[in-house]
Amino acid sequence: MTDKPELNEAFQRAIEVARNCRAAGMTCVDSSPALANLDRLEQDLIAERSRALERGSVDKDWFQKTLRWLVEWIPETDTTLIAALGRIARAKPSTRA
Repeated sequence: MTDKPELNEAFQRAIEVARNCRAAGMTCVDSSPALANLDRLEQDLIAERSRALERGSVDKDWFQKTLRWLVEWIPETDTTLIAALGRIARAKPSTRA
């Protein structure tokens, strides 16, 4: 993991943001509790982080699918999760040895 610090840090930050949103009792755009969505997002981020660190880059299809799903339920007033995913997209891919 240490040879891909920017990618790892971006995923870690997104995981932390999801946890912070859960602790804050975030709701969905329809005012329902976001707990189940945040749990799923955290699990997806953890799983994709492992795969991305192995590959050295983020799977474009996974990213697009996850972002589309996120904007379906996230309130417009809280864009921290979208920003955290954006950081993942901007993280420099590793160079393969």
